[in-house]
Amino acid sequence: MPEKSGKGLATLTSIGEHGQADLRRSPVRAAGATARTADSVAGAAQLACVLEVSAEKPGNITPSHDFNDTTYEDMLRSAIAVGPELARAADRKVGETVLAVVEASRGAAPANTNLGIALLLAPLARAALEDGPLRTRLAATLRVLDVADARAAYAAIRLAGAGGLHQRVEHDVRSEPTVGLREAMASAAERDSIACEYVTDYALTFDTGVPALVAALGDGLAVREAVVELHLRILSQAPDTLIARKRGADAAERVSAGARDVLAAGGVRTGAGRRALRSFDASLREPGNALNPGTTADLVTATLFVALVERML
Repeated sequence: MPEKSGKGLATLTSIGEHGQADLRRSPVRAAGATARTADSVAGAAQLACVLEVSAEKPGNITPSHDFNDTTYEDMLRSAIAVGPELARAADRKVGETVLAVVEASRGAAPANTNLGIALLLAPLARAALEDGPLRTRLAATLRVLDVADARAAYAAIRLAGAGGLHQRVEHDVRSEPTVGLREAMASAAERDSIACEYVTDYALTFDTGVPALVAALGDGLAVREAVVELHLRILSQAPDTLIARKRGADAAERVSAGARDVLAAGGVRTGAGRRALRSFDASLREPGNALNPGTTADLVTATLFVALVERML
């Protein structure tokens, strides 16, 4: 497993001082200037992945719920593996970083653990390592994605063994790309939330995810409780596209309606809400985990990464 970035050790220990000191509670910090070094970006990515998988989010892998082919420990190993590759995001094309993250993750865990995270964090990491406001730099990064980026991203998707590759669609990842990565994502934006992020400059992450996380932390929720509420907020507004691919759009909408019901009951903030959350979680854990809101979990990770590099968390 790769252990070092181009500028030094990039592991969870490098961000322990501000990230691991208290996982129960964390004050909300205003976004501001931050030294976005390669190591700090790597550490933010690692901690974002760890915080995401360590929260007891409904239907996902958590400390108390493994899947048949992937364990919580696999997710932790994958979380550490992403850091060194994202530390190098400024030195190579976005597509190459996506592929490198997937390759590192496959070396750390036996299943597809980080494809969605690779696709979301590669542009964010590159933007974070450039001067200027994060979302402004992200928009500029996304605008220049080209065919070479698409070629590498297609290879990453094939390597990860993502579901749905048997379906013939425009800009099929099994074929040589003929358009840039952003244009390819635009063709899938109506059916895939991660693809939609590429053409909206990460609207779900910045306009839904970040405000939801800031509000939860500002209200005094513990970090892991805030992550659960963040997950429910995103899921309530955007039907999970992994569920839609596995079980259809109607199933995905029913799961989103379930998230709205949990929030209406109080979510992590009340006894009734926590009971509703447990029931909702149980309803998603059918054999095969086909109702796992995995795309939502990836969007949660992207939100946490933004919050960490912007010093909101």
